[in-house]
Amino acid sequence: MSVGRFMPLTLFRQRPRSLHDLSLTVRQEIIRRYCSSRPTGERKIRIGCASGFWGDTATSAPQLIHNGNIDFLVFDYLSEITMSLMTAAKHKSPDLGYAPDFIQAVMAPLLGDIKKKGIRVISNAGGINPHSCAAALKDVAKKSGVDLKVAVVTGDNVMSKKSDISETGVSDIDSGVPIPKTLVSMNAYLGATPISRALDLGAEVVITGRCVDSAVVLGPLMHTFGWAPDDYNLLAQGSLAGHLVECGAQATGGIFTDWHTVPDWDNIGFPIAECSSDGSFIITKPPKTGGLVSVPAVAEQLVYEIGDPKKYLLPDVTCDFSQVKLSQVHGEAVSVTGALGSEPTNQYKVSATYTDGYRVTAVCPTAGINAAEKGRRTAESILKRVRRMFKFLGLEDFTQTNVQMLGSEESYGPHSNSPNPREIVIWLAVQHQQKKALEIFSREIAPAGTGMCPGLTGIVGGRPRVSPVLRLFSFLYPKENVTIHVEMDDLKETVEIKEHAAAQSDNISQQEEPPIPTGLETGSCSYTLGQLAYARSGDKGNSANIGVIARHPSFVPYLREALTEEAIRNYFRHILEPGIDKQIQRFELPGIQAFNFLLKGALGGGGVASLRSDPQGKALGQMLLDFQLDGLPDLLSRLK
Repeated sequence: MSVGRFMPLTLFRQRPRSLHDLSLTVRQEIIRRYCSSRPTGERKIRIGCASGFWGDTATSAPQLIHNGNIDFLVFDYLSEITMSLMTAAKHKSPDLGYAPDFIQAVMAPLLGDIKKKGIRVISNAGGINPHSCAAALKDVAKKSGVDLKVAVVTGDNVMSKKSDISETGVSDIDSGVPIPKTLVSMNAYLGATPISRALDLGAEVVITGRCVDSAVVLGPLMHTFGWAPDDYNLLAQGSLAGHLVECGAQATGGIFTDWHTVPDWDNIGFPIAECSSDGSFIITKPPKTGGLVSVPAVAEQLVYEIGDPKKYLLPDVTCDFSQVKLSQVHGEAVSVTGALGSEPTNQYKVSATYTDGYRVTAVCPTAGINAAEKGRRTAESILKRVRRMFKFLGLEDFTQTNVQMLGSEESYGPHSNSPNPREIVIWLAVQHQQKKALEIFSREIAPAGTGMCPGLTGIVGGRPRVSPVLRLFSFLYPKENVTIHVEMDDLKETVEIKEHAAAQSDNISQQEEPPIPTGLETGSCSYTLGQLAYARSGDKGNSANIGVIARHPSFVPYLREALTEEAIRNYFRHILEPGIDKQIQRFELPGIQAFNFLLKGALGGGGVASLRSDPQGKALGQMLLDFQLDGLPDLLSRLK
């Protein structure tokens, strides 16, 4: 871009050396005028996401770099569970606490290609130790002979304010419990503004600690198009682009309800968001890769891990996704429009972790007649034996236990239709406040192979290991109390975050919840939910969400009538914690013919604190697909 043609003399007296030498206000005005002088939507950039979690495939980055024609490459590594693991790692060594895979498995072999193509990289791989992550990357770049400008965003770690925060008497935003004394980490979810600023300063790689997942995409969009902090509709669209791609291949056919229609999982394409300056974008993937980019697949990712779609709270903007529209552009691209935005709050969400004893999980395959009955007796006998040992040694009882017979459909509760299986897997998980107590338990698993049920074939992974329990504690914290810095070489710049009005903009959709339908056509047909809808589930702490998308617009009234909050509560009653107010909430997304259900207290504590085999609720959507709808007309003929 030629800067000179847009430089009003009233803004500065001498020509800057580059756009990055300008103040934020002047730079935004220049880019805004440039973008407004172009035809709507002409200015475009392509952002590829190569990681949806810490441990994602290393094959994603090469396909995006070599065949994706991308301008930016982003990586999302963090979740509540990941932050807990990184906290434990840093306690073992002060140089750990970040995602080493990002350095060794991804960046090291690809640095030359990234530099040659001019691709800029943004990653939250810094975890709780972004400086060490940046130092490791610089070391690799130096050894490779690549000159690399690496910026670090700091400020999310608020552990230094632990005493002040504790004195305020904050409580968990979900459970209401007071702040614990055994906190080991506290990280605020930062937004996209500091990432944008790091790119303004010329960073080729930006490494952050905790930020909202979508910020790694919104940051490059704000930088490239000069979107201002109050361009709320643009920020909402950019945040939606980030939300759709931040889980990697989940937007391109991964874990799709109709999994049998998705080709070539081994070479699944990773998502690319091709974004225009007017906020519109398409989701696509590199050519000649597997996977699927379709309206239903993208819709599933849209409803993934959200609560109220009209008030999706982010540090930069409050989003309304309820009226988002998806349309198939061609075989491998979906257009996304319709997100609305308004002012964000003046608080950050802080994700903290605290220690709460120790845990062990034993996993033992068992085969033979009445396998589930044998397995349960084995698990109960182990617990009974260890409790007798505890009593003899003067130790307290377990704080929590969980016994499951995987393969017997026990997790389905009353909805199980499995016959008596001849092979199961014993899942025996326990917690205790003392490590030595669980070391005793760990040693008492193997004797079951010779002294209890026949057909126990081994212990998966050998003798189970004792690990600390790190529980999640989330609270809100004023933005004005958080100081954010961008650091690059000898530069350390404070990033100012705009204060916002307390009232929400009228931009947010005020559409009322549609009334419960009356007078719907009836009939003699019965369907499972899976015949009429797609479903995707996920987690937020100890809460789960399940998104349900109708396969045809005319199915929506029937789903609305059948899938009430009470119906969902009854269906999952066997996994819900009692005594939680408004435990099930239903929200609607008319733009994609979808519903979103929030289930509070559904995950047994969630994350690494849960003893269940599905601590993140990944299977709940699949389980709901068996929900039965009776007395309906012939709906499936409408799909033809």
